[in-house]
Amino acid sequence: MSESDFFATAPAGIEPLLTAELAVLGAQHLKPARGGIRFRGTLEVAYRACLWSRTASRVLLPLAEFPMADADALYAGVHQLPWEEHLAPEGTLSVEFNGTGSGIDHSHFGALRVKDAIVDRFRAQCGQRPDVNRQQPDVRIHVQLHNGQATVSLDLSGDSLHRRGYREATVSAPLKETLAAALLLKSGWPEIAAAGGPLIDPLCGSGTLAIESAWIAGDRAPSLSRQHWGFSGWLGHVPALWKRLLKEAQERWSAGQSRIPLILASDHDPKAVRATLINAGRAGVADRLRVERRDLAKVEPPPGPPGLFIANPPYGERLGEQDELAVLYPQIGDQLKTHFAGWRAAIFTGNPDLGKRMGLRAEKAHTFYNGPLECRLLRFRVEPEFFVRSPHHSSSPVVEESPSGGEELAGAEDFINRLRKNLRHLGRWATREGVHCYRLYDADLPEYAVAIDRYEQWLHVQEYAPPATIDPAKARLRLAQVMAALPEVLELPRENIFLKVRQRQRGVNQYQKQAYQGRFHEVREGSARFLVNFTDYLDTGLFLDHRITRQRLGELAKGRRFLNLFGYTGAATVYAALGGAVSTTTVDLSATYLDWARRNLELNGLQGPWRRFIQADCRKWLAEAQERYDLIFLDPPTFSNSQRMDGDFDVQRDHGDLLQDALRLLAPNGILIFSTNSRRFRLDREALAAWRIEDWSRPTLPLDFTRHPKIHQCYQLQNQGD
Repeated sequence: MSESDFFATAPAGIEPLLTAELAVLGAQHLKPARGGIRFRGTLEVAYRACLWSRTASRVLLPLAEFPMADADALYAGVHQLPWEEHLAPEGTLSVEFNGTGSGIDHSHFGALRVKDAIVDRFRAQCGQRPDVNRQQPDVRIHVQLHNGQATVSLDLSGDSLHRRGYREATVSAPLKETLAAALLLKSGWPEIAAAGGPLIDPLCGSGTLAIESAWIAGDRAPSLSRQHWGFSGWLGHVPALWKRLLKEAQERWSAGQSRIPLILASDHDPKAVRATLINAGRAGVADRLRVERRDLAKVEPPPGPPGLFIANPPYGERLGEQDELAVLYPQIGDQLKTHFAGWRAAIFTGNPDLGKRMGLRAEKAHTFYNGPLECRLLRFRVEPEFFVRSPHHSSSPVVEESPSGGEELAGAEDFINRLRKNLRHLGRWATREGVHCYRLYDADLPEYAVAIDRYEQWLHVQEYAPPATIDPAKARLRLAQVMAALPEVLELPRENIFLKVRQRQRGVNQYQKQAYQGRFHEVREGSARFLVNFTDYLDTGLFLDHRITRQRLGELAKGRRFLNLFGYTGAATVYAALGGAVSTTTVDLSATYLDWARRNLELNGLQGPWRRFIQADCRKWLAEAQERYDLIFLDPPTFSNSQRMDGDFDVQRDHGDLLQDALRLLAPNGILIFSTNSRRFRLDREALAAWRIEDWSRPTLPLDFTRHPKIHQCYQLQNQGD
């Protein structure tokens, strides 16, 4: 059987484990690369990787790599590939596109160009074209764009390999199955299980660690139950080979079940116990696990050889839980030292500093990521020589796999500590709430006067111009420390960090471009997607402090006619349309912003004649408009003196007249939402006495902006009779 090059993807930190797995499966020429491991082997090796890898996310078959100067070059490079050798003309496909480059400023557009190139080739070669099926296509195409090079691959795995098929019941913040397997492998569980040692998870959650440990010990292929694969409809698929590998895997599982040692999963929460029982049943190991409700203080080892004590403590998402965790970690340490002498222990934590309270010296600490949150796997040998007398003030050294820092960070310890604290707190919250873009730091320490916003894998850093009393040399040093610390602490490439100096803007400078790079990046917010620009303007195109306001607009919009005044990039319009607005009208003076708004709606599949965009001075347009609207969003600038406007605009001075004009267009039972970022703003309630006013300022303030609650003011206005 001939050999090919393949690529297995994996999150940061898991690559060494994946390399070892692939080597055992027969892969050759293993080489770490950005986002995973390159390897060479036969189709059988690739099939085995799909079936047996416990840590890989996907297995890709690269078809071509070529330079991509622009969107036309991408189209041409994809079009020339012999797609008729991989997919039947009547088949189905889907495209996943990652990265941006010249002429490709967001992944949705890149995916469209790839799809167009493929179906156009089929029309030319076969006279018919395949359809798109995003759920279970015959062929899933993966395109990665990086440094001007496009890599086109077939995704043999199809859906992500962490989806094993047994998770039905969940609790908050469950571990991905691939991450759970990586933690067990790194903790030495295969060797412990082979020697007959038991496993105890006293904080079992939905049971992922316990189930994965049973599958590892019982030699079960993690993807044995999967019904659909990325190669299921691929013309290069060899069904006979695949059936042989499945039969072999089923025989190994049948033989291996008897070798599963005692696995104890417990939790004080009855919901977690119930979830573990349900998932264990679906995974076929309900009779191999002992699952019970038990407090941590009552967990003790069974008779017999020592084993592995492994736990993933809660990260403290809610107010007050940090104090509880400060008690939990010493309790774990006391339990280990009192009852588990001779055992191995592994604690996976999003609060590594609390690990020092356990009274045990960790022999190793490994960095992994639970979603976007950086965590540590702390490994312990529970033996007296590793006990620490003062568990609350331990400063015993821990060997880190990936040390960070450098001379350029000397003196920035306070900033780094605050950044890590914010990352733990906000990272947990963001993971729990599904928030992908949030403010990570906002001049928390006066001497480091920057605002840091995280947009998925990018950072937008704004330096507040220092007052004249601050030594400019010292300010430059502190900014340099900030920019040196960020890639180290967040483990992001430096090219993903964008810096601007934010200072009070006056006159015509207020809304002018800052640069002319024209690069856009696609980010998520809830079910919506948006294009942001980190270089060309003072702001990115997505106001993060309006996150909750947008959500409320979406909730109010169903069946309503929606008007967005000073529409900017149309984020509020996207939410209204996704929420079920029967029509949307977006008004803004800037043609650039209106085009941006159109693209945001297209990105979310929201095109149509009922989506109107009007380029006009909102004040003049309001004075002449006659159409009625059921929901109006009014978010004017604090000040503007654009040359295209008649006179200047000051929100404090002019908001009364502006609101009256907007309220004139409100239909019976209609709602107007008014928002402003002017910190000194005072609503003229006397001029609006005829309207019922509800202050939304506090309820719409996101957690990541509570440090500066005056970031915006927001009000709901309705007719007194409604």
